Amino acid sequence: MQKPIVEIEFCTQCRWLLRAAWLAQELLTTFDTDLASVNLVPGTGGILEVRCDGELIFSRKAAGRFPEAKELKQLIRDLIDPARSLGHSDSPVKGHSD
Repeated sequence: MQKPIVEIEFCTQCRWLLRAAWLAQELLTTFDTDLASVNLVPGTGGILEVRCDGELIFSRKAAGRFPEAKELKQLIRDLIDPARSLGHSDSPVKGHSD
């Protein structure tokens, strides 16, 4: 089975490279042996979208906010290994409900 590829497309005009790189670091730290790669994809127009194997899992525009690292970890875990525990990252995200 091939390992998933995560892409974080970020707006270069908005200078969101550091935010995207931090999210990538968080994902690679948590899923160090479970992901093939986390790719940073330069974009424009205020975009910040996260995809796992091409499937959109978070859009800043649709959500009206930036993702929290904990939230992205949960979304990716649910796709690649739903039974996996994320420890403290499994607690609910503040201000958000499912």
